[in-house]
Parts: sequence; C-alpha cells; structure tokens
Amino acid sequence: MFARLHLVLFSLLMLLGQYTFAVEQTSYKVENIKDNIYRFSAGHYHSAFMIVDKVALVTDPLNSDAAQYLKSYIRKTFNADIKYMVYSHSHVDHAMGGNELIDKNTTVVAHQFAADDLKLNKVPTALPDLTFTDTLKIELGDSYVLLNYYGPNNGRGNVSMRFMPANVLYVVDWIVLGRMPYKNLIGYDINGMLSSTKAILNEPPFAVFIGGHADTGNRDDVVSYLHYIEDLHAAVRDGMLAGKKLTTLQKEITLEKYSHLKMYQQWLPLNIEGVYNNLVEMGYFNFRSDIDAQF
Repeated sequence: MFARLHLVLFSLLMLLGQYTFAVEQTSYKVENIKDNIYRFSAGHYHSAFMIVDKVALVTDPLNSDAAQYLKSYIRKTFNADIKYMVYSHSHVDHAMGGNELIDKNTTVVAHQFAADDLKLNKVPTALPDLTFTDTLKIELGDSYVLLNYYGPNNGRGNVSMRFMPANVLYVVDWIVLGRMPYKNLIGYDINGMLSSTKAILNEPPFAVFIGGHADTGNRDDVVSYLHYIEDLHAAVRDGMLAGKKLTTLQKEITLEKYSHLKMYQQWLPLNIEGVYNNLVEMGYFNFRSDIDAQF
C-alpha cells in the first residue's frame, strides 16, 4: 500500500517537474521587430539584439538561464557569434548572466558609470572592456548602434540604444509603455526621468520603441508616457507644497485618464509614494520652511 502510494507521489512529482520545465522553456520568446532587429523576452523582461551577416550585437543578458538560451538560439537560428554585448545600465536584474552570453572574442560595452558600479559592487557578470561617457557608435557591417547618455534616470549609466538603419530605439526602465512605472519607483531619479525622456523626444523620430519591460510602441506612446510622469510629479509636488501628507495624497490623486495602463490600480499609490520619497530625499522638501507640514 505504502509502496504504491510512494510510486504515485513520485510520478506526480515527475510530471510536475516536467510541467515546470516546459513553462520555463516557453517563457522565452524571440520576435522580429523590424529588419535585422529582434526583441528577446524572458517573462516580464526584454532585451534587444541585432544580426548582421553571421555576427550579433546583443544587449542585456538578464540572467544566466536567459543568457544561455539566447546564445544557443542565436547560434542555431543565425549561425552567428556574439561580437558585442552592451549593458543598458548597472542594475542586476538586467545585467546578470553576462558571462553566459558572451563568446571568446566578444567586446563588452557599458557607460563608464555602469562599468564602475558593476566592478565596485562585485556583480558576478562579465565586466565591460569598452566604456564611454556621452555617446558611442558601434558599427556592425552596414548597420550600427548609437548609444546616448542623458544623465541620471534609473540606475547608474543608463543609456538609450538606437539601432540603425532600422531606426529602432531600446530603453530600459526609465521609459515604460502600456504599464505603470514599477511600484514605488525604486532606483528612479524623477527629474532625470523627465529630462531624459524629453531629450529622446527632441531627437529625430524613431520607427519602433522597445522597452526593457512591458510593450513595444512608437513616438506617440513615449509622449503619452512623458505626460503621465509629468502629471504624477506635478500632482504630488503641488500636494506636498500644500502641506498634505503621503496618505492624503494617495487618497486624493487619481489621474484617471491613465487608468488604461496595466497595474494602474495596484501601483498608482506606490508611484505616488515613489515621487513623494524622491522629493523628500532628493529635493529636501522636509527642510523647506515654506511648507507647513511634517514629513
């Protein structure tokens, strides 16, 4: 009786293990976005890569398992070697797994600030061997990627990547389309998010936008995102200037015209908290003599 029960339980565990493995496998997805530019998805995380002849330029490795999958996919599908790997920024939820993604002769690229953080924080990933401070153009055959740094926004040394001639823009974390910014905006510089996004929109138009999370889109979608950040920041700032506490702001601020965004109900109070904390920690609102409130 016990032996039979043990066998049944063992069989169920084996089936559950196979199901879990299948789910993990199917959570990876590669989509052709435009011309020779592809988006790689690992659950809620996205990276981008470009194929030219039999070489590839890849972006964030995301994690070890995702990096191994992507490297194998590129080899099997395109028979391509990884010539460049470019970090968007230093946050470990995008930068881990670099050693599993690169080839023997891969050049690893990052902004100088991101490279400094990866080294100082002893992040177990491939360290950059090519860095830059403002802009960098990486040529790959008849294509290239233009990297731009706009100052603080989310994480250290976070840059945009424009893939040409397809004219596809890749930005991680400080622009998110179709979804609310993440929870209480951990790691965000609100003023930097605003200025960096405006800088993107002041450049020549792009054809397609790929984000590190959420949806792909176009320039109009990025404009809508900027409006949300502007309205959120203004509502929290003005409420704080009127002496209102965080709990009051979370009750009063609704921003209903953005209710179509994913995670609106769950994350709007957290977004408000993130801006509030940013204005206290970075703007020193708690030291302002013109505000009659206890922060």
